[in-house]
Amino acid sequence: MSRYNSLLIANRGEIARRIIRTCRRMGIRVVAVYSDADAHSVHVAEADAAVRIGPAPAADSYLNIPAILEAARRAGVEAVHPGYGFLAEDAAFAAACRAAGFIFIGPSPEVIAAMGDKRAARASAQRLGVPVIPGYDGDDRSDDTFSREAARIGYPVMVKAAAGGGGKGMRLVRNPEELPAALAGARREALSAFGSDALLLERALERPRHIEMQILADNHGHVIHLGERECSIQRRHQKVIEESPSPVMTPELRERMGAAAVRLAEAIGYTGAGTIEFLLDGDDFYFLEMNTRLQVEHPVTELITGLDLVEWQIRIAGGEALPLRQEDVRRTGHAIEARLYAEDPANGFLPTAGTVLLWRPPVGEGVRVDDSICDGDEVTIHYDPLLAKIIAHGATRAEATARLRSALERAVLLGLTTNLAFLAGVLRHPAFASGAIDTRFLADHAIDDQPPAGDVATALIAAACARWRAAANDGPGYWRNNPGHPAPWRFHVDGGDVDVRLTPRPWVADQWTAHLSPIDSTCEVALEEAAGTEMSLVIDGYRRPISLAVDGETWWVQVGTGAIPLEGLPLLPEPQPAAGASGSLRAPMPATVLAVAVKVGQAVDAGQPLMILEAMKMEHTIRAIAAGVVEAIYFAAGDRVKADELLLKIDPA
Repeated sequence: MSRYNSLLIANRGEIARRIIRTCRRMGIRVVAVYSDADAHSVHVAEADAAVRIGPAPAADSYLNIPAILEAARRAGVEAVHPGYGFLAEDAAFAAACRAAGFIFIGPSPEVIAAMGDKRAARASAQRLGVPVIPGYDGDDRSDDTFSREAARIGYPVMVKAAAGGGGKGMRLVRNPEELPAALAGARREALSAFGSDALLLERALERPRHIEMQILADNHGHVIHLGERECSIQRRHQKVIEESPSPVMTPELRERMGAAAVRLAEAIGYTGAGTIEFLLDGDDFYFLEMNTRLQVEHPVTELITGLDLVEWQIRIAGGEALPLRQEDVRRTGHAIEARLYAEDPANGFLPTAGTVLLWRPPVGEGVRVDDSICDGDEVTIHYDPLLAKIIAHGATRAEATARLRSALERAVLLGLTTNLAFLAGVLRHPAFASGAIDTRFLADHAIDDQPPAGDVATALIAAACARWRAAANDGPGYWRNNPGHPAPWRFHVDGGDVDVRLTPRPWVADQWTAHLSPIDSTCEVALEEAAGTEMSLVIDGYRRPISLAVDGETWWVQVGTGAIPLEGLPLLPEPQPAAGASGSLRAPMPATVLAVAVKVGQAVDAGQPLMILEAMKMEHTIRAIAAGVVEAIYFAAGDRVKADELLLKIDPA
């Protein structure tokens, strides 16, 4: 048995921290790598040593194979763990590690190449009798050929990147008119994410379930599966909530799908932890792809099996044989994972950026949190927007759901827009509770993630109280100077302005009558506790714990689930021109300009693409909101833009 005592993690964020935890328990020295953007990240602080590998862009750091190998040599490690994403499924990286004398914790380069190419993976599945979705994966990848093949397959079709997954380079095409733009966008996205613009077509199943089988395989020919994970709740073809067991899984179906996964892994000589993904349509399942790495959602399997998948990756790479037989695998209870992303559900799930002002992960019975953030961290556009994974385990699906929902409602994250409240809304939805889910779940169901009006009012009062105390500290006796007619505090929230006037009770500190206008609401307020970012307010006899942080003039307040941002405004603001009245268009998030599709002086129609932005490896198209003529273009391809920055100006027709 070959053992090793040190490894380098060629990754960042929560997966790097996850690997560090297992290495600590196993007594393995661990070395982190970091870009300039991650110099002060948690995974860097937790590692035994850390090596800088380049500037912030992933291409210059976490995708820079020579820099990572040089870091491994400098650190004197024996093995390299790729985590997931970045180079985890890059056959050239695995081969380079092997050539440099490092143990690569994962399958062989040959297997990664074979299964990373979706065409080759489909062919392998077909040879073994594993059903595949009808499609086209030939060598002729011209638009004309794709058009003919799409007509043969029948619309709707799915355009997919041949060299990778994770929702990148993927487009749903419902008619021939949509195909050219879908091919162009998918090629660009695939090239950016995987270094290859090769595509394939598949018939689109409209309402399948997305179910994957977790496998473990050692170097001695022994392969087992650990059961399934249901991953049907997705946005932009990327998973948001995963669970195990699947609500529709039967012992007979699990045996059939598990056998197909094991058969495929055995045939290709797979080693390590891997996942075979299927689409389930009624009683029929179809091979989708194989992920030759650890999955983001692996904690779901760990909680129901009691196995540490990272530990078994490390042990298998060290030559150990799996002691478990298939019949030894025991699954207990139910586990559900929710992915906490820096994104805006109200704005098409576009990625967001900002400073983490306050992060308080939830704790509780059966709750696990894998995160990568701490107070003061900068979330940038350079990397995937995943911030944390919150997982709950219970004896039943109902108990696991209740525990996860409670955890999401208790988690506090202030400083940037996230999907925290959205996740809690999904868990509350009756369709989720019934198990009636498929890949169209989020398209079919409106998720209630908006704070109640009462919580918004409470947040406004809390921010006003905090501003009052801050002003009182700036000048002794502030709150007593004009007790009869105090000036209000003004905030912008939910598209409107609200004034909060606090009238103090004479000679009683921290008690007021609060009046909100134009809401025309009055209540009695007492501030019971205030320490740092936490306060307790009693409003008309109802005590509420509140978390609050401020960034410039923006007040982030959490009363219930999710943060409520409030913009502090002066009572007499400077007059501003009506931005956008003439057709100006602004960036919806921090991004890089990928392409400019128009020229100054060009006439455009409503809905016409004007500019393509890229953030966190996903594209977003800026379209004309009305017909007109391009009057000005303020950025070129390759430029970086800030959120709400003016991109173009259109003179309306």
